[in-house]
Amino acid sequence: MSEVIVLDTHIWLWLVNANFAEFPSHWRDRIESAARVGISPVSCYEIAMAHQKGRIKISTTPQAWFQQALDPVGIELFPLTANIAARAVELSPVHKDPFDRLIIATALEYGAKLASVDGLFSQYSELENYLLK
Repeated sequence: MSEVIVLDTHIWLWLVNANFAEFPSHWRDRIESAARVGISPVSCYEIAMAHQKGRIKISTTPQAWFQQALDPVGIELFPLTANIAARAVELSPVHKDPFDRLIIATALEYGAKLASVDGLFSQYSELENYLLK
């Protein structure tokens, strides 16, 4: 299967930490069988910031966690391009979180399915055929 999947930050964290009960069980099979699975660089920022603020606990420094949570487990770091930045600005005004908008734009730019349990994402008409179900 040549499916490409972009993981929202929380899905990436749960997947790497084996918290599979946090997202639909069939997603794990889809993620594991996808041709490419990746994240936006803004997810690294969100993880580092959440760790610094004590909202999440990771077992090491954010930098070391990223090294363990990317290539070794088959997760790509998709580049943040000028096209993705422009696309994020052009999205429907569902909400103003720039990081979520960049993650959404990354999925759209790659023609990828987006794995997220964020309820606001389903309100984006642009994601109608792109949300992992």
